[in-house]
Amino acid sequence: MKPLVALSFLLISLTVFCQDKDKKAKEATVTLDEKELIRKGNAYYNQQDFTEAEGEYKKALEQNPAYEKANYNLGNAVYQQKKYKEALPMYQIVAKTADKKINKAESFHNMGNTFMKEKQYQQAVEAFKNSLRNNPNDDETRYNLALAQKMLKDQQNQQNKDNKNQQNQNKNQDQNKDQQNKDNKNQDNKNDQNKDKQDQNKDNKDQNKDQQDQNKDKEDQNKDNKDNQDKNKQDQNKDQQQNGQPQPNQLSPQQVKQLLEAMNNEENKTQQKINAKKVKGEKIKQEKDW
Repeated sequence: MKPLVALSFLLISLTVFCQDKDKKAKEATVTLDEKELIRKGNAYYNQQDFTEAEGEYKKALEQNPAYEKANYNLGNAVYQQKKYKEALPMYQIVAKTADKKINKAESFHNMGNTFMKEKQYQQAVEAFKNSLRNNPNDDETRYNLALAQKMLKDQQNQQNKDNKNQQNQNKNQDQNKDQQNKDNKNQDNKNDQNKDKQDQNKDNKDQNKDQQDQNKDKEDQNKDNKDNQDKNKQDQNKDQQQNGQPQPNQLSPQQVKQLLEAMNNEENKTQQKINAKKVKGEKIKQEKDW
């Protein structure tokens, strides 16, 4: 990149012919004090004390805002401090108001440098082209123009690449969103199926419980029926006992009495037979007469 032409413009004579009568009158009224301020600013600039140089140029502009040389040199001083946004208006003023093409060319050239620093390559290209229109033989400006065009092309390619990447990213995001929606839908369906299954299991459980309750009720009913049957049987037996009626598989008192009498009779008969046999078979004892 071409270095700034900081001092060459200072050698240009202040006596110029202007079409603008107001500007001509202002330039003609440059005082020695203003010129002295410019010289002091230039001395600081050569010593690379750009802050002090800036101060001197600003003092000159306070006295004469139309002082072309002060505007240009102030632009150079703030540019060297990397305050590019502050430098640009100074160059624009000179490029607009300067009568000589060489002065316009140098202002446009430094405007191009400022745009390059700000990575505004499209504006830099236009500034360098304007500089060459005013000074076609400036090889340094031509080199800077080629560099700016290359940087602009690279910037555009990068922007296109970034845009493509952004589009791909947006596409991927949309695809991911669609997939997420699909997954969410599948999950919802799965949740619904699980819920239906749980509800079915619950219904089956409730049915089993109802069946168990029915079985229990049936068992209770059977037990109650059995208890009632047993009770009824006991009551029936009790009634039969009270009425003297024999119960099934049970002898009545009369039958018991008859049975006992029969047994006694049999026992008596048997005893009589035994006794008869004893009498019949007993040996007679004979006494001997010794």
